[in-house]
Amino acid sequence: MAGKYYVVWEGGAPGIYDSWPACQAQVSGRKDAKYKSYANKQEAERAYREGWKKHWGQGGAKGSSASASKSAGAAQKLPLSPEQAEREIDFDSVSVDVGTRGNPGPVEYRGVDTRTGDVLFSVGPISKGTNNLGEFLAIVHALAYLKRQGSAKTIYSDSRTALKWLRQKEVETTLARDASTAEIWELVDRALSWLRMNAYPNKVLKWETERWGEVKADYGRKG
Repeated sequence: MAGKYYVVWEGGAPGIYDSWPACQAQVSGRKDAKYKSYANKQEAERAYREGWKKHWGQGGAKGSSASASKSAGAAQKLPLSPEQAEREIDFDSVSVDVGTRGNPGPVEYRGVDTRTGDVLFSVGPISKGTNNLGEFLAIVHALAYLKRQGSAKTIYSDSRTALKWLRQKEVETTLARDASTAEIWELVDRALSWLRMNAYPNKVLKWETERWGEVKADYGRKG
């Protein structure tokens, strides 16, 4: 599976890059850099043609000057050299993320090899759920997946809420239990049951998005 693609609208050399280090070289230290990752080349090419005003920053073209400043500040924090990344990130790991269309809305999640981006498992779309429930399911799925393999690999998630639910082995959500949410609630109940019946050696850690960029399993749907 190919990795993500990075569009640089404003930076050292605007264009489309197929790796974070290549993108990083164009945006590192540039306060006005505008760039974003996409799941495939077609999306990246379209976004590059349409321009940064439609895609970059919170709410795309509607991003305020405050959000632009925040994004620029984040851009200064993000770049890491390959050497720094190797020191800070356990690449021999599994990264998980969720993709949603509305919250609540259809939910899908996946786990990928952190180093290569290869998809290890993928579930969905589930008819109706929330972002946090999807993140929680992804983590537990990764734990069960690695246990079947006898692997103690680390798992990364960018959801503080899902990590909290994992620690307490309980979810706290306002999503109603009804016919429209029966599918995701069945999966959540099974995940909670698995957690209560199984021990695991794996570290489950927060992916530090502001410093490391989007988690490798990201669906590229953020505004």
